[in-house]
Amino acid sequence: MEERRIHQIFQLSVLAKGAHALLECAGGIALWLIGTDTITDLVKVLTQEELLEDPNDYLASHLLAWAQGFSVETRHFYAFYLVSHGVVKLFLVAGLLRNRLWAYPASLVVLGLFIAYQLYRFSYTHGWGLIVLTVFDVIVMWLIWHEYRLVRKHRQAG
Repeated sequence: MEERRIHQIFQLSVLAKGAHALLECAGGIALWLIGTDTITDLVKVLTQEELLEDPNDYLASHLLAWAQGFSVETRHFYAFYLVSHGVVKLFLVAGLLRNRLWAYPASLVVLGLFIAYQLYRFSYTHGWGLIVLTVFDVIVMWLIWHEYRLVRKHRQAG
């Protein structure tokens, strides 16, 4: 694959990471602002019809049980986690898009830590979404490493 195409894929993946970071920040802020009762009420509305049809519906019943057990402490943890995770990624995305040399190794370290945490969480939750996210992060890491080598080579030659 030619370098120009790899660079375009790198830019798209970094922009996707930036969009995901914005969503994390928005979700974290929403969790901070919305009370646990509101979350429970919303889930009740979303699952009510399905549970009337089938009271044993796996997804609806588990979602409702999760919402009813969602504590203020858990809400604050997820809000903090999402906002801090999003802000760190936005900072790194900005550095990568501006070709800041420090952003490449910093991004590799941070993504490596995120991957380690995602795999740790997977060992408990077995949520396949974590594996999908981890595979995407590994691909982005490869693209960052590839771009970092090119940027360093270009700067040394210039």
